[in-house]
Amino acid sequence: MQRAEETENRINLTRVEFGGEGTRNDLSQRMPRGIRFSWHREILLVPSSIPMFVDRVQIEIQAGKGGDGCLSFRREKYVPLGGPDGGDGGNGGDVIIFAESGVDSLVALAHRKQWRAESGTNGMGALRHGRQGKNELLKVPPGTIVIDAANRFVIKDLATPGEQFVAAHGGRGGRGNAHFKSSTNRAPRHRTPGGEGERRQIILELKVIADVGLLGRPNAGKSTLLSRLSHARPEIADYPFTTKYPNLGLVQTSRDRSFVLADIPGLLEGAHAGVGLGLEFLKHIQRAGILVHLVEPTPMDGSVPLQNYLSIRNELAHFDPEMLNRPEIPVVSKCELPQAAAFANELAAHLQRPVISISAVTGTGLPQLVEAILAQLDAQKQ
Repeated sequence: MQRAEETENRINLTRVEFGGEGTRNDLSQRMPRGIRFSWHREILLVPSSIPMFVDRVQIEIQAGKGGDGCLSFRREKYVPLGGPDGGDGGNGGDVIIFAESGVDSLVALAHRKQWRAESGTNGMGALRHGRQGKNELLKVPPGTIVIDAANRFVIKDLATPGEQFVAAHGGRGGRGNAHFKSSTNRAPRHRTPGGEGERRQIILELKVIADVGLLGRPNAGKSTLLSRLSHARPEIADYPFTTKYPNLGLVQTSRDRSFVLADIPGLLEGAHAGVGLGLEFLKHIQRAGILVHLVEPTPMDGSVPLQNYLSIRNELAHFDPEMLNRPEIPVVSKCELPQAAAFANELAAHLQRPVISISAVTGTGLPQLVEAILAQLDAQKQ
């Protein structure tokens, strides 16, 4: 019986559908190192214990040690006074963190807790200098914040794709005895060892960067709307908390016009205090320039729709008061339902401004919503 359970645990796999976004080789190359996976027909199989989205990891980084300098004298036939010829050691490699476009999760760094750059090699005789250690390059998504784990201060905010910085500097290579020769010291017997590389614990925290963030309670229709406006395919079902992590989609409105839309998991009352993983979700809204607030006219839990809208706004105020100043587009979802029109009028009267009614199922109101988003984006650029 125990052997059967072990076998079942070994084959417990998550099925990730191959949706034609690239060849098998493309998807295989994008899988993190150290994770075993296999192909079954057009299905990529990965261990279910490995999460496919990670937005916070703590790792230890260590730069390479510098190589030691060499103590050597030239000994060669017919050269009685060869002199010192000890070479310098090579510098240790740096640990560099690079924000790469196309990387959308920290899962590649989650399976390994220590990242070390290569050390420099020692110097040698005949004035041969040591080789410099290779740098360790850690690729993270744009929007990653690097935090010092010991003192809890922000080291760097990698908000722009292509941005990089040295998180741990490699040790300097030591000097060989040839470096210390002079007119008064023609046979130096002194060398220096290589310096130690920097070592530190850091926290990498991802805050999704998007032009527009979809906001609302669970099951308000955010994932369905994202799938209608973009090619993203988030999980969609008729129960709350279907979305467990942010999903990004590119909305292409014309050949040269587009914006990034983020589907944020549903929020509950008390989210600013951590209820329903609220803190994990709210941080992803901070970088959204525009908030699209979806309100369901007939909530599944029987709550009052207007009160749901006000409670979400209250959570934003408690988490970050500055977010209340962000441009917000109130939207009544599922407008095909009978009670939707009456609630849209009620919400518009309460806010004293227009409210957009949409149906992600039938497509009603989607062009008007996209136009409103583009208008807000244009207003922000001015």
